[in-house]
Amino acid sequence: MDNTNKRVLITGASGMVGGLLQDLALEDAGVDTVVSLVRRLSGKSHPKLMEIVIDDFLNYSAHMDELSKVDVVFYCLGVYTGAVPAEQFRAITVDYPVKLASALASVNPKITFCLLSGSGADRSEKSKLMFARDKGAAENQIDALGFGQFYAFRPGYIYPSVPRKEPNFSYRVTRAFYPLIKLFGKRYSITSAALAEAIFFTAMQGYEGTTLENIHIHSQSQKAQQR
Repeated sequence: MDNTNKRVLITGASGMVGGLLQDLALEDAGVDTVVSLVRRLSGKSHPKLMEIVIDDFLNYSAHMDELSKVDVVFYCLGVYTGAVPAEQFRAITVDYPVKLASALASVNPKITFCLLSGSGADRSEKSKLMFARDKGAAENQIDALGFGQFYAFRPGYIYPSVPRKEPNFSYRVTRAFYPLIKLFGKRYSITSAALAEAIFFTAMQGYEGTTLENIHIHSQSQKAQQR
């Protein structure tokens, strides 16, 4: 991939990983524009940053001109398991990214699309776990659109590099046990900073496969740091 004058599109820039990816894109000399799809304006100002307020994440008809100019997509919009009913979780996890991907594919199918998926995503879509089924369905449907490059990132536990208020009790407990989880090796956890580095590096430099499990994400992060 030509690494100059890239137009990057990000969803979920207000989140833990999306925010770090946005910062990396804004700082990178090879990126000239960062288009962030947001529910409301963030108030952040940067010469490269363009925020587009989206009222309906299932309808991009008013934004097709901007979508046609995109080179790289970082899709990081999501919701925590248990935070919303199953039907709404399915809509946010599958329908939202697939609608955006379909709109992009209709005007610019040669782009690189990076999906922040999750460990355990099941492409057979037969898992008993809603999270695994829905993440697998999103991967399947986006991959089938035939983008120039499609990468599904499946991190394990993501340790926040920047302190934050955890979304629920389970995450507070997991964070407390992170030093122990980390001892189990690179298959089970990663910091948000390392994950963002790996996603950005992969989008810009390419990867030999489509699916990156936690251990592969670690490897890509290390390569990014050695550049």
